[in-house]
Amino acid sequence: KSNHCPSIPLVCAWSCRNLIAFTTDLRNEEEKDLTHMVHIIDTEHPWDVYSVNSGHAEVITCLSFRLLSADADGHIKCWSMTDHLANSWENTVGSMVEGDPVVALSWLHNGVKLALHVEKVRPGPALLSRAGCGFCSACFCAAVGFFRSLGQVRLGSLSRQKQRSVSQLQHGVPRCCWCCQPAFLIVCPNFSGCEMETKAFLCLPAVLQNRRVRGLAVFLLLPVNLNLLRARARPFPGVSQQRRVRELSDLPLVRGSGSWKRSADTNVPMSLLSVRSPGHPTSARKMSRLFPTVGDKQPMILKWRILSATNDLDRVSAVALPKLPISLTNTDLKVANDTKFFPGLGLALAFHDGSVHIVHRLSLQMMAVFYGSSSQRPVDEQTIKRQRTAGPLVHFKAMQLSWTSLALAGIDSHGKLSMLRISPSMGHVLDMNTSLRHLLFLLEYCMVTGYDWWDILLHVQPNMVQNLVEKLHEEYMRQSAALQQVLSTRIVAMKASLCKLSSSTIARVCDYHAKLFLIAISCTLKSLLRPHFLNTPDKSPGDRLTEICSKITDIDIDKVMINLKTEEFVLEMTTLQSLQQLIQWVGDFVLYLLASLPNQGSPVRPGHSFLRDGASLGMFRELMVVIRIWGLLKPSCLPVYTATSDTQDSMSLLFRLLTKLWLCCREENHITEPDDTLIDECCLLPSQLLIPNIDWLPINDGIISKLQNKQLVRLQFGKAPGLVGHTVSSQFDAFVRAPGQPKIDHLRRLHLGAYPTEECKSCTRCGCVTMLKSPNKVTAVKQWEQRWIKNCLCGGLWRRMPLSYS
Repeated sequence: KSNHCPSIPLVCAWSCRNLIAFTTDLRNEEEKDLTHMVHIIDTEHPWDVYSVNSGHAEVITCLSFRLLSADADGHIKCWSMTDHLANSWENTVGSMVEGDPVVALSWLHNGVKLALHVEKVRPGPALLSRAGCGFCSACFCAAVGFFRSLGQVRLGSLSRQKQRSVSQLQHGVPRCCWCCQPAFLIVCPNFSGCEMETKAFLCLPAVLQNRRVRGLAVFLLLPVNLNLLRARARPFPGVSQQRRVRELSDLPLVRGSGSWKRSADTNVPMSLLSVRSPGHPTSARKMSRLFPTVGDKQPMILKWRILSATNDLDRVSAVALPKLPISLTNTDLKVANDTKFFPGLGLALAFHDGSVHIVHRLSLQMMAVFYGSSSQRPVDEQTIKRQRTAGPLVHFKAMQLSWTSLALAGIDSHGKLSMLRISPSMGHVLDMNTSLRHLLFLLEYCMVTGYDWWDILLHVQPNMVQNLVEKLHEEYMRQSAALQQVLSTRIVAMKASLCKLSSSTIARVCDYHAKLFLIAISCTLKSLLRPHFLNTPDKSPGDRLTEICSKITDIDIDKVMINLKTEEFVLEMTTLQSLQQLIQWVGDFVLYLLASLPNQGSPVRPGHSFLRDGASLGMFRELMVVIRIWGLLKPSCLPVYTATSDTQDSMSLLFRLLTKLWLCCREENHITEPDDTLIDECCLLPSQLLIPNIDWLPINDGIISKLQNKQLVRLQFGKAPGLVGHTVSSQFDAFVRAPGQPKIDHLRRLHLGAYPTEECKSCTRCGCVTMLKSPNKVTAVKQWEQRWIKNCLCGGLWRRMPLSYS
C-alpha cells in the first residue's frame, strides 16, 4: 500500500516476465489538474515501484505488455525499458486516433492457436507480434499500426464511408471492445427512448500483407439480444465488462456493472457466447448492403451461440481471465476434473462488496471465493442492508491473473495492490503425488515456453522441493538431445529457484548458479577459437577440443595438449589479458572443489553436487587445457595461486587430480567412489596451495521466500522489508560476505570495494550483482558482457540498485 498515493487505479496489466503495470491519477496540490501516472513493479520486489508521468492528457483507458498505454483522447504510447532495467522505463514511440477515446488495445496475434493439454505439455503457445498493435476507438475507428525503428507508425483504418455505415447500426458509444489477432469485437448499446437493448456486434479484422496494412475487412456478427438472458432485472445501461481468452473463441460477457444504483432484487446476468459460422445467406445479402466490400470479397456473416448463462452474481467491478491456453475438449475437461487440475479453467470476478469469485469459464459455476477484509459473508438480509448503508466498500477496480493462473493481482479503490494465491486444485485436498504432478506440469510449461515461473513457487512447500527437482530432471532427460540443449540453462535456473525455498537444499543454489556461470564461460572461451584455415570442412575448434579431451584420459595436461592444433588457440595479447578474471574463477573453483573432496559426505557445503557431475568436471578439464595453451602465449593471463613451493606446477597438479575425479563419474550410470589415494592427495592440497574463498551469490532480497508459511505479508511502496528472523537467510550466512567486506561484480569477477561507487544492477530472480556500465573496451570482454545486456545468466530481469548497495 502506498502512503502518498490517494488516487484511484484504473487499469493494470501483467506480463509473462512477472512485471505488473498499473495506472493512477494524482491530483496536484491545487486540485486542479490530474497527473496520469504509470507504475511498474516486479512481483519479486513489489515495494520497489517505478512511477513515471505518462504524459497522457486524459485518463488512461488501456494497458498491454510489451507496454502500450492508450488514453481517452486517442493517444497511444509504447514504452520500453531503459538499459533493459525493469525499474526504468521511457516512452519511445506514440500515435493518436483523431481524438477518439481508445477503448481496446492489444498487440497483434500471430494467428497460431495451440491448446495446452492436461498432463501433456506442447511447446510453443500462441505468441504475440512485437512489431504491430491494433486498437479501436469509441467512434469505430479501428486501426492497425506497426512500430518502426524510426518511431513511425503506419496505420490502416476504416474509411469515413465505412464508419458512417457502422454508425447507422449504433447510436451509442461502445462500453467496451476487444481485440485479438488483428481483429476487434465491438459491443455497443442501442438506445431507443428510455429502453436499451444490446443487440449489435461487429468484428473488424485487418487485412495484413507483408507486415503492411492493406485494409480492414468487415465481418458482421448476427445480433443477439442479451436482455432475453436475464430472469429478473431492470434494464441495464449496457455491457460494461467484457474480456476474452486470447487463444480460444469463446467470449464471456458480464453486464450490469455500470454506475447505477442496484436495487435489492437485481442480479447481474453473465453470458458465455461462442462465434460460429456461417450465417444465413439471406441475412448476408441484407447486411452486405450496409458495408462496402474490401477488394472482391463480400462481408462474412457470423453467428453467436449461447453456451451458458447465470443470474446469481452481484455487481461486478473487475474481471480477469486466464492466459493459460488450456484445452477445452471433453477428454481434457474430464481429466482436469478427475485430477482436480483447474488452472486456466477459472474466470476471476471482483464484486463491489469486496469479494472475489472464481467461476468456471464454461459452466460459470462457482469454483472458489475470497472475502477481503472489507467484505462480509452474506448471512442474512439485515446484514446486507447494514453493509450498504455503511458507505462504499473497498473493492477491486482492476485485476489480472498470472500466466499460469496461480496468482491474482488486484488493485482496490483505495490504491492498495494485493496478491492472491490461487490453488491449482481450487482448495480440494489432494495427496502429495497429485499436487507434485500439478506443479511439475506447470513448471514444464514454463520451461518450454520461457515464461517466468514465480507464481508457481507460491505453492511449493519446503518438503516438496527435493521431489520436484528430481522429477523435473527426469522429465528433462526424457526429451530429445536437441531440446535438452535448448533448455539446458533454463532447467538449471529453475532448479536454483526451487532450492531456495528449503533450508535443506539452500547450498545447492550456489552450485546451480556456479554451473550456469561455468556453461557461459565455456561457451564464450570456445567461441574465441578460430580454425587455422577458413575453408576447413572439419568440426569447429571447440567441438574438436571436447572430442579430444573426452577420448584422451591421460592425467598429464601436456600430453593432452599435444593432440590439439595449437595454432587454433592463438589470440591477441590484449584479449588474453582481458579474460584473466574469468580464467581466475575457473582456476579457483577447481582448487576449491578438489580441496572439498575429503568432505564429500556433507551435502550442506557448496560445490557438493559438482563432485558427481561428470559433464561439469569435463568442462573444467577442457578449460584447463585451453588455459594451459594460452599461458604459453601470455603467462600473465594464467590463474594466480599462492603455493608453498616456487617450483611446483600448480596447473599440472590440479589437472591430474581433476582427471582422476572425472574418471570416477564420467559415465552417469556407472559412478564409482574416489579411491583413497585421490582423497589423500586432496587432503594435502591446503598444505600446498592457499584455498581461495569463493564469492557466492548474495542473499536474494525477494519476497518469494517469505511467503511459504501462507501468512499475510504487508508491504509498503518504497520500503524494503527486513530479513530479520528469516530462517532461509540464516542458512545463507556462511556463503555471504560480512558487512564491510569488499563486494564483487558477479559477472565480470571484479572487486567493487566495501562501498561501491559505480552504479550497479541486480537480478530480480537470483540477486546477481554487476556494474551498469562496462569499464573495459576490449572486444572479447564486450562479447562476454553482451550476453547479459537483457537478462541475467539465470534468465531473470535486471533492476537498478542504489548507488551504494549492502
